[in-house]
This record gives sequence, C-alpha cells and structure tokens, in this order.
Amino acid sequence: MASTQDFRNGLVLNWKDDLWQIVEFMHVKPGKGGAFVRGKLKNVRNGKIVDTTFRAGEKVETVRVERREMQFLYEDDLGLHIMNTETYEQRTLRPDMVEGRDLIKEGGTVDVLVDASTEEPLSVELPRQVELVVTQTDPGLKGDTATGATKPAVLESGATVYVPLFINEGDLIRVDTETASYQTRVTAA
Repeated sequence: MASTQDFRNGLVLNWKDDLWQIVEFMHVKPGKGGAFVRGKLKNVRNGKIVDTTFRAGEKVETVRVERREMQFLYEDDLGLHIMNTETYEQRTLRPDMVEGRDLIKEGGTVDVLVDASTEEPLSVELPRQVELVVTQTDPGLKGDTATGATKPAVLESGATVYVPLFINEGDLIRVDTETASYQTRVTAA
C-alpha cells in the first residue's frame, strides 16, 4: 500500500478493479478545505485516460510492473507471437494490445509491460523510431524537392506513410512510431 505522497509519474495502481498508470499529478492545497491530489491516469490494458482526484494521504494499492524487451516473431490467426530475448520464452498476444502494429517488422523489438506478480502482459510499446525499407511508391522526379510535396509509400511492414517526392523504392527511411510519419532517409554506412 502506498499513499498519495508516494505518487510519481509512471507508478501503476490497482484502482477500481483495474490497473492504471499515473500520467501526471499535482498536489493541490486550496485556501479553504483539505488538500487533495489531482491527476491523470491511463488504463494499462486499453489506453483510456481519465482525470481523477484523491484526498491527501489516501491509501492506494500499487502494482509492480516490469518492462521487458521482446522480439516480434510473426503474426497469424492466433495473434502476435513474441519472444523474450533473455529466456527465449514465447508468448502470443492479442493484436489490439499493440498500437501501431503495422510499423513493426518481423524480428523487430518491442517493450512489453508485464505485471510482475502474475506474469501477465499488460501492454506493448513500440520503439520511438523504426527504420523500414520502402517497398512500393511512385518514382521520384529529379530536382522536385523544394515544394515540400509528399506521396504515399508502402513500407516492408505493410504500413503506408507519406514521404517526400525524392524517396524511391528500396530506400531505408526512419519513421516516428507515435505519429506514423516520415522522419528522414537513412544512408547506408
């Protein structure tokens, strides 16, 4: 058990029969009345965000959550198959647990949040940026780079993102997974 004095961003609580992660919080001491803590909580299983208020000193149950790096193996009718890179244990996850699923390719790594007491996977987080090869796009035109225009491009993972006109098939590009947007072309080393 912890109290509101122990709150910090990222702390996971067992609240209202579900697991919630503290996104942000603020201790408030009004001029009249008792102090309280106002915060935003994110449901670990479905991503829903709610605003809530706790009385100062209120006791809450905390949950120990571990972040484990795992490798995405493949997807089939059963779901997404991932493997712990340390123990080589394999698990199958529901596709709805992975937001931005189309931005990860087979063999890519993801962070899985796991309830340490039950070993239940709670959610999957993609890396901030991924590098993917463009498999299909319209050919680029020489010298047509100053307008800032974009065109759709299909990536090796199956995702479609908008890229500048100078990007061609076979180019390796960096994509921001939060916005699913083109960042830069990656040059071969």
